[in-house]
Amino acid sequence: MARTRCARTTSERGQALLEVALTLPLLLLVAVGIFEFGRAYQTWQILTNAAREGARVAVLPGVNDGAVEARVHQYLEAGLIPDPDAADVTIERDTTVTIGGAATASASRVDVAYPFTFIVLQPVARLVVSGSTVGAPLTMTTSATMRNEM
Repeated sequence: MARTRCARTTSERGQALLEVALTLPLLLLVAVGIFEFGRAYQTWQILTNAAREGARVAVLPGVNDGAVEARVHQYLEAGLIPDPDAADVTIERDTTVTIGGAATASASRVDVAYPFTFIVLQPVARLVVSGSTVGAPLTMTTSATMRNEM
């Protein structure tokens, strides 16, 4: 009889459940973080390529700024960016680039800024930390500069 009493007090039946309850939220947070940062990197790549596409159009002679912005927004839409119209496109046509030695050439620069929002991490951050900037969209900015065609 004493033997069954001892076995009952050293039972580990609830230990596995407790370990899962403590580690599962951390594992899910890491997994969601990997997905979220992968999505952010993909968005940054699309923004970079959109700036390059805009710069390719901007260097052509006789092209206005509207055509450049249209091409950037077209690329963002094709890249499945959630709100391509939220992107801020800045075109600078009077910049210079170095072409070797001390020689320079005229160039055009296209900047693209986009407010990126994390789907899961920002609401979680708002729950954990209270502050005015916590959970606000992250502004991703990228640019491309190309030599103007004559």
